[in-house]
Amino acid sequence: MKIDVRHASHPSAVRGYDTETLRAHFLVETVFQGGEIRLTYSHYDRMVIGGATPLATGLTLVPEKAIGQEIFLAERELGALNIGGAGSVVVDGRRYELAKYDCLYIGRGAKGVVFESVAASDPAKFYLVSTPAHQTHPTVLLTRDQARHLTPGEAATANRRSIFQFIHPDVCQSCQLTMGFTMIEPGSVWNTMPSHTHDRRMEAYLYFDLEPEQRIFHFMGEPQQTRHMLVANEQAIISPPWSIHSGAGTKNYSFIWAMAGDNKSFTDMDHIAIADLR
Repeated sequence: MKIDVRHASHPSAVRGYDTETLRAHFLVETVFQGGEIRLTYSHYDRMVIGGATPLATGLTLVPEKAIGQEIFLAERELGALNIGGAGSVVVDGRRYELAKYDCLYIGRGAKGVVFESVAASDPAKFYLVSTPAHQTHPTVLLTRDQARHLTPGEAATANRRSIFQFIHPDVCQSCQLTMGFTMIEPGSVWNTMPSHTHDRRMEAYLYFDLEPEQRIFHFMGEPQQTRHMLVANEQAIISPPWSIHSGAGTKNYSFIWAMAGDNKSFTDMDHIAIADLR
């Protein structure tokens, strides 16, 4: 298992970042690697994101030094959303089967977590998000049909999309983690516009279901100091609480969003008028 540690950046410092520095701080270029668990530890709200890609043998979640505990989930909760082939997650001896687009919430205190694929030729790809937790909630398997489904946006503004809320107060209890994914419909490209910030919570994006030759323009930064990064398929973005987070693709795509912070209110955000962006 490999873990990379990213420290927080002050917004005034980010104003001077060039492209290479911006990507080094906020872009996770390799999330999934066959036969490995790869994690990135962000000092924004202590969120950990990453990918588990088991092949012929299972992969066990173990605590690295950055976690500071004898077991990974001693003081943490975890969401695992599968965007690959069929797989399973074994939590303290109980097996949960996950098809593509299924999500598993694992509560604080789980001692053994093992990720497996049904077939190494079509491996599962478990996108992982973990946040600190103050109490234990039950481990819950959620299929896409069980998620809360919203369909905001309009074709006229190129942002028609489906939002699937999995780890969300109306669906599954958690301490502070919220998690789900959004599918942009064909003909649309924007994931969020008008944009917004939520200074009380940080967010992370994983972009997926995008052809290798296509890209997403991910916009971040202070509303009057915006920056952008070009993001490829299955790459992730760490989005600071002070930053906008919006994107437009060269075609439609999907992305997993996850948030952590002071509350779990999906609608707690400060909108920025398009005309006010710089």
